[in-house]
Amino acid sequence: MMPPTTPCPVCQSTDLLPFLQRSAVPVHQNLAIRSEQAAAATVVGDLALCCCQACGFVFNAAFDLAKLDYGENYDNTQALSPAFEAHLQGLVRQLVDERGVRDCRIVEVGCGKGLFLRKLVEAHSGNTGVGFDPSYQGPDADLAGRLRFERQYYGPEAAEVAADVVVCRHVIEHVPEPMALLHSVRQALAASPRARVFFETPCVEWILRNQVVWDFFYEHCSYFSAASLTTAFELAGFAVEQVGHVFGGQYLWLEARLPEQAPPVSLRPDPLPALAAAFAAAEQGLRETWQRRLADLQRGGKVALWGAGAKGVTLANLIDPDHSRIDCLVDINPVKQGGFLPGTGHPIVAPAELADRGVAVAILLNPNYRDEIAALLATLHIQLDLVG
Repeated sequence: MMPPTTPCPVCQSTDLLPFLQRSAVPVHQNLAIRSEQAAAATVVGDLALCCCQACGFVFNAAFDLAKLDYGENYDNTQALSPAFEAHLQGLVRQLVDERGVRDCRIVEVGCGKGLFLRKLVEAHSGNTGVGFDPSYQGPDADLAGRLRFERQYYGPEAAEVAADVVVCRHVIEHVPEPMALLHSVRQALAASPRARVFFETPCVEWILRNQVVWDFFYEHCSYFSAASLTTAFELAGFAVEQVGHVFGGQYLWLEARLPEQAPPVSLRPDPLPALAAAFAAAEQGLRETWQRRLADLQRGGKVALWGAGAKGVTLANLIDPDHSRIDCLVDINPVKQGGFLPGTGHPIVAPAELADRGVAVAILLNPNYRDEIAALLATLHIQLDLVG
């Protein structure tokens, strides 16, 4: 692997460990593509993942933001899943009941469609919310004015929007310069010195420890462990109150505040470099193992991947790029059904279509959804093997 030419975006160290190289991967994992030809012609980019040996931050040194276009055909909705909905409701309960987010002015950074912010505002009659996201689509205000949206980025220019709580979920991993985002949030809170800040992002330590080859993809260019996320917030001038793991350990949930004095910053890289090196040594073998396993599963009938999101797109492109072994991908999101997978062109179907297609085996890429998928198949009277 070529050594990276840029320093660590978090701590600026040049002591970097390149550990994963993939060429010509789809840059989008959640586009609703309506023809097989368009799917095959999707924009591609490279992964050149590096682990900073000073702070443990993992990033894609080959990332090009200009390649990404989150337009109207982009849909990464997860709230259709009962398991994910339960996760969201659990976060709301934690914030309202345990962290006292009541009678609060809440700002959400990168609010998407505003679903989570709406839940927080609805959870207590005294809460109000402002969501910031240039891609937001929907009414400018709702809930009798308690909820409103700004189609812009949240930053110093929004300092006049007073906040008791700032929430940012699954945004920072899409940002190639995460410190710029954190500094921007810090500056926006100049007039809200008592605000509490909550961030959620995938946990790279979970990915590396479990050697999940399909959890590294182009849309995510910045990957944090609990230690590197803490370091980043401290470098941006926050005091980190706590960092925990949620959603079965797959995500990090951080709480921070603005300190009276600048907090000390300590670099805590271990064990990320060792985990990254172990992943690098195992990655090719893991891909080959999945290809052999796929060939074995085919002997029992047609095979599907469950989930046409980032994980499904990544694994299909890794182990079945010519669409010769996986019949289809199945997804509960109706926006994706009838579409085709970026890169490979696999069809995306509704669960009810599996029987008619003769699918005998479905590969499950996230164990968090096993119970709900089994229940759905039982409701549809569809019998197939769920493997993962």
